[in-house]
Amino acid sequence: MRETRTPGVRTASRLSRLTAVLALGASVLLSTPGPGRAAEDPLPDIPDYQAALDAVKSTDALNAVCRFLAAPVPQGGSETPQTIPDKAEPCEGMPTFTIKDPLALNELTPGFVAGTSPPVAVEAIRLGYLVSSLSVTVNNRQATVILAPTQGGGWHLAAVREGDSDAAYAAKAGVGSLVFNEPQVRGWYELRLLTVKPLNDQAREALGGQSSVSLSDYQKLVKARYADKLPGSDYDTRGMSSGYGTAREPGDTTSSAPLLIGGSGTALALAGGAFLLFRRRRATTG
Repeated sequence: MRETRTPGVRTASRLSRLTAVLALGASVLLSTPGPGRAAEDPLPDIPDYQAALDAVKSTDALNAVCRFLAAPVPQGGSETPQTIPDKAEPCEGMPTFTIKDPLALNELTPGFVAGTSPPVAVEAIRLGYLVSSLSVTVNNRQATVILAPTQGGGWHLAAVREGDSDAAYAAKAGVGSLVFNEPQVRGWYELRLLTVKPLNDQAREALGGQSSVSLSDYQKLVKARYADKLPGSDYDTRGMSSGYGTAREPGDTTSSAPLLIGGSGTALALAGGAFLLFRRRRATTG
């Protein structure tokens, strides 16, 4: 005998199947490698990845790192111009090293910070830069090569930074998770499902000592900290600070001349064969 269902039963059955389909779809999406997963995959989910590989393996990138390492580590944030000898062979006399494959440096989207985008991963996080550290320490120093997206597609050398913390944290991303940073507090976080976990002391402090928060609660925190300081805001246009900064701080330019960033809040700008030491503007919250 054929079973007869009432409209209410049929509706409940359809809703149950829909819920199951949505749950399955979410699990598939979360198991798909995101832009932060470059450590394990030979072909990570990064646009124009071959162009990124070509950029970090290029002679220009190698020479830029050698010039950077030839300069002393900046001390005290001096703004005095410093002349660095420009050798015809920048890597001459340097220990042999290579530049590792690039990893994703993710950042918060302006819409997420402003509170106008929903607290979901695809709306909260975007790929900002790519970072590559060195295969070995060179004269007891490490460095990170930063690639910026080129207008129209591809990647170009944007900066060389002292140390390898950016790449070390970026490498912590795995299947179903994204790693991103909050540069204003120098905090690094892992986003898994809808949970934000701190990866360093600065991030834990920014979360008030909590071991994790929901993405929704994290959005409330960053909105309170930065929503009124986004580029174009009154706070920004009045020159009270550099506004809300993202990973695009190293210059956000398509120029082929890289910005060489040192330690202690200073930077080395590459212009032809000369280096100019200047203080970086830091984004503040008050």
